[in-house]
Amino acid sequence: MSPFGIHDLGLFMLTGLVLNLTPGADTLLVVGRSARGGWRHGAAAALGIGLGCMVHALAAALGVAALLAASSWAFELLKWAGAAYLAWLGLQMLRAALRGPAGEAVAAGAGSAEAGSLRQSLAAGLLTNVLNPKVGLFFLAFVPQFVDAGAASPLAAFLLLGLLFNLTGVGWLLVVAALTARARGRVAPAAARALQAVGGALFVALAARLVAARSPA
Repeated sequence: MSPFGIHDLGLFMLTGLVLNLTPGADTLLVVGRSARGGWRHGAAAALGIGLGCMVHALAAALGVAALLAASSWAFELLKWAGAAYLAWLGLQMLRAALRGPAGEAVAAGAGSAEAGSLRQSLAAGLLTNVLNPKVGLFFLAFVPQFVDAGAASPLAAFLLLGLLFNLTGVGWLLVVAALTARARGRVAPAAARALQAVGGALFVALAARLVAARSPA
């Protein structure tokens, strides 16, 4: 038995890497924030995503995620809150795309308060994860498979696995943020607005998909 109460760590890391490399809402958010505000905003969103995932990992370890799996009303409440937030993000991106160059200049001036806008990017990453019950259910279903049945501290083993999964995910998202920020200045304004529009539409679609999700209870 592993001293950390974990088995098949290599398989866990490989599976986690593949899952983190799969494009989804997190990647889309980081790309959007990096395209609008540069690497620092993308990095802030990535850190927020990591914090949100750790909240779910802790909740799953403490059994809170089991409540989401067993209680249809708890699942529905969090699901609708998450869908509303994703839809709001999507509509904001669509609005920015439709404003055109003049609107972008106004938005850039309004967002010049760097500390505040960085906090917004961090909060966006945090909330997109915390308000998504499917993230909690993922940790509840995936992580326990790699915790030894006789682990001295299952909670510590669970949290360590959650941390390792998040470190891989945040590391990849930081790479995505850097690549997007580097390409940012080379993309024509029309193409940048088109990317915003596509990203906004995808966020609205993700919100609709979340609404359609059924409680496992």
